[in-house]
Amino acid sequence: MHESPALDSGKTPAPDAGDPRSDPRALRAACRDGRFSETTSGACPGFAQANLIVLPRSLAGDFRTFCERNPKPCPLLLMSESPVLTALAPGADLRTDLPRYRVTRRGGQPLETDDVRDAWAPDLTAFLLGCSFGFEAGLVEAGIRLRHQDEGRIVAMYRSGRECEPAGPFHGRLVVTMRPIPESRVEDAVRISGEQPLAHGAPVHIGDPAALGIHDLSRPDWGEDGGLLPGEVPVFWACGVTSQVACRNAQPDLLISHAPGHMFVTDVPVAEQIQRAA
Repeated sequence: MHESPALDSGKTPAPDAGDPRSDPRALRAACRDGRFSETTSGACPGFAQANLIVLPRSLAGDFRTFCERNPKPCPLLLMSESPVLTALAPGADLRTDLPRYRVTRRGGQPLETDDVRDAWAPDLTAFLLGCSFGFEAGLVEAGIRLRHQDEGRIVAMYRSGRECEPAGPFHGRLVVTMRPIPESRVEDAVRISGEQPLAHGAPVHIGDPAALGIHDLSRPDWGEDGGLLPGEVPVFWACGVTSQVACRNAQPDLLISHAPGHMFVTDVPVAEQIQRAA
């Protein structure tokens, strides 16, 4: 099976060469040689980022169906049987070019690492799914403060009470990210993120977290809580960690994924992603 991309990177503009915070190729090279292990929120603004899921090929069909049935948390960008890509980021290696990975075997506890070459096998299929970090640059450009970036935190993620539509052994509850947004800018945040359905699109909920089955914002399931300041509203977006929950519930022999907040940075400009999703 060849790569099956929903996006192409044929019109990538030339970013500032050599800076891992602004050049996707430099960032991936820094991941590869161990110089970059941070969250990618705020890195390479203007370029699409992606969640990584790698599964045994025997489960690839069911997982693709899960993504198709749950496009809000799992917008499928690409499937590949090779770890070396020819689309989205030509020449990138999915085994080395992310800051942090998680490796889970037979439903056990995930182990974090910065390189998965030893875990990779020839019978695996990789999936890249859209990420909300792609629309964050648009929020920042519009003057909407993202405190997890300013304060050096990983965005807070919560397991909601909403069930996803299952497919084969893949099932689980929707995971959401939460960003505190000033009340006067919520409408702008909805509009800007809504222009990017391949990066989870508009929020799934605004306001009361209990409506999502979340009862304590101070205790995120992943990431770090920064609290709410006066005048801020909790805004919740679908999150690609939903795919990791569904995969762990399926208990495959092997699951390779990104560590939450440590995404794969593509060469695809966000502006092009918006055009292709339109």
